Amino acid sequence: MAIHHIPVMVNEVIQHLNVRPGKIYVDCTLGGAGHSRAIIDRMKPGGFLVGIDQDKDAVNNAKKVLSAYGSEITLFHDNFVNIKSVLTQLNIHKVDGILADLGISLHQLAQSGRGFTFQKDEPLDMRMDSNSVLTAGDIVNTADEKELAGIFFRYGEERWSRRIASNIVKARKVKAIKSSFELVRIVSDSIPKKFISKPQRIHPATRVFMALRIAVNHELERLESFLDATADILNPGGRLCILSFHSLEDRIVKHWIKALARGCTCPPIFPQCICRSEKKLRFLTKKPVRPTEQEVELNPMARSTRLRAAERI
Repeated sequence: MAIHHIPVMVNEVIQHLNVRPGKIYVDCTLGGAGHSRAIIDRMKPGGFLVGIDQDKDAVNNAKKVLSAYGSEITLFHDNFVNIKSVLTQLNIHKVDGILADLGISLHQLAQSGRGFTFQKDEPLDMRMDSNSVLTAGDIVNTADEKELAGIFFRYGEERWSRRIASNIVKARKVKAIKSSFELVRIVSDSIPKKFISKPQRIHPATRVFMALRIAVNHELERLESFLDATADILNPGGRLCILSFHSLEDRIVKHWIKALARGCTCPPIFPQCICRSEKKLRFLTKKPVRPTEQEVELNPMARSTRLRAAERI
């Protein structure tokens, strides 16, 4: 069954990647393969696309969706943090464009059965890569109270992190917390009713579920490692385009681009540079590009998207 997922900001992605015929591109997060298909259609003739995703479902779907393109693409089941080793397998050392969509797909929310959503009663899994060991259930049932509160506050910016962590520890002493609905009940009961907006702007469990997903998949740490690998594999004039969906990701991307666009970090009083920091990028987006109102109306999942892009000098 093909994965149903509407790719966000496709036109903006193509524009900022500057997709051209005969060039090499990497889609590091295949998802439903919508961005990949748009890139392929514009890189012909002579272009080549490398597709990567840590979710085996996404790779298998892409093999079906993109089967007509044959030798123009190669797909890998891997984490984007390994982009260099993936390209080395193909004897590719430089590319002309790299895309990473950091969002969760509609398939993962609605059909994966891995507990990404609080709207279905599913096992607390939340692994993007099913071959990984750690699950959300492991964290919820074994992490101590302080660690749980830290996860919810750091990754979810959850105001009631300590109260929620305390109630999780109390609940699991009675029985293990195994399903998404069990966790939702604990989280919802932990937040004072007067602080739950009516009508709800976001579900009370949104931040906790996001925090657990980030922790299970080491998303922020892997994003930093991925970014550090990209600048040196872009050709001069090559583009990097990142789609993020919450402030933690966007902040990491912004600061990383800013650092490589600045170059030397020595104090002005130094007579010569000793830090040896090289200016490698230029900003293409001083401020994040946001989806149009029309797109958000057609695809509400696009609402929180932030696009940042940079060009290799």
